Amino acid sequence: MLEGIRIVEVEGLGPGPFAGMMLADMGAEVIVIHRPASTNPTGSGASLLDRGKKSITLDLKDPEDLATARALIASADALIEGFRPGVMERLGLGPDSFAESNPKLVYGRMTGWGQTGPRAMTAGHDLNYIATSGALWYAGAPGDAPITPATLVGDVGGGALYLVAGLLAGIINAGRTGQGTVVDAAIVDGSAHMMALLMSMAPSGNTVEARGQSLLDGAHWCRTYACADGAWISVQCLEPKFYAEFLSLMGLADDPAFAEQYDRALWPEQGARLAEIFADQPVSHWAGLFDGSDACVAPVLSPDAAAQDPHMKARGTWSTDGATLQPAPAPRFGGATPSPAAPPDRGADSTAIRKDLANRGLLT
Repeated sequence: MLEGIRIVEVEGLGPGPFAGMMLADMGAEVIVIHRPASTNPTGSGASLLDRGKKSITLDLKDPEDLATARALIASADALIEGFRPGVMERLGLGPDSFAESNPKLVYGRMTGWGQTGPRAMTAGHDLNYIATSGALWYAGAPGDAPITPATLVGDVGGGALYLVAGLLAGIINAGRTGQGTVVDAAIVDGSAHMMALLMSMAPSGNTVEARGQSLLDGAHWCRTYACADGAWISVQCLEPKFYAEFLSLMGLADDPAFAEQYDRALWPEQGARLAEIFADQPVSHWAGLFDGSDACVAPVLSPDAAAQDPHMKARGTWSTDGATLQPAPAPRFGGATPSPAAPPDRGADSTAIRKDLANRGLLT
C-alpha cells in the first residue's frame, strides 16, 4: 500500500521503531540510521522491530556520516526521530535544515511529553505518560492499584500509532500541497485522545470519576476471573442480550441476585459470586462452555497460547521466525494474508544506500 514511500528512521527505542515497523509492514521503504555497533546501547543483534527495513550504520558525530544522513533525509518522504527536543537541531538535522533541500519532508517527532510544555525536557516512560494523561485511571479492579499491560497503552497506542497516523496524513497533504510539516506525536496527547470513547459516555453518567462505578469499569460482567487452575477468564457481556446468554450458560438465568445488570450498588456482590463460581473449575471447562456462544467470554491467553488458538491460527495472526514469536502485519488489505519480512543485519544496506544517494546527486 505504501510502495514508493521512503521513510528514514533515526535509531531509537520503543514507539519510534514500532511506527517504522508498521510502515514497513505496509510496504514503505524504511531506512534505519543505526549507530555503529560500538556505540549501540541496545546491542548489535537484529531487532524484530526492524523487520522489513533497510539498515545503514552512521556515526552522527562524524562529519562525513552526518553529511550522508543529511543526504538521506533530503531524499525521504518522512523522517522518524525520538530524541528529546533540540537534539536533532544540535546535530544540524532539525526540520528547518531541510526547508530548501526537501520542502515536502514530513518530520515525525516521537516523544513522551511532546515538544513543548513544562516536562518536555524531562525523562519519563510509558507508565508515567499514561498516568499523567488520565489513561491509567480506570486500569485495574476497584480498590486495586491501577496497572496496565507494559508499553501497550502509552508507547504503542498513544505513541507509535498516532505517529503513523500523523505521518500518513502529512504525506497525503504534502502530495497535494508540496509542503511538508512537523508531526509532534506525544504519548501524553495520544493516550489522552484514546480516552474519547470513555469520555463520550460521561454525559449519560456511564463514565464517572470514581473508579469501579463506570459502565466499563467495575461491573461484574466486565472483569477477569481466576479459575481453579490459576488461569484467567475474561467476561464483558455489555449488552442485555449477551448478558442474558451469559447467565443462561452459567445456570444463573433465574437467580434474582443477577437480574439487575446495571445496578452499580450490586456489582461488588455479584462480582464476588461470580468469582466463587469461576474458581470452582479450570479455564478449559469455562472455555468449552462458552465456545461458539455470544456470551462474550474468552480465556486470557499468553502470546504462546494465543498462537495456538484455533481462531488466531486460522488467521495467521502469530508466526514463529526461528525461535522468535511475532505478530503478523496489521491491518490487512484486499483479503491478503500478511507475512512479516526479516529484519536486516545492522549496516547491511550501507553500501547500496550510499550508491543510491550518489545516483540521485545527493552524495558525492
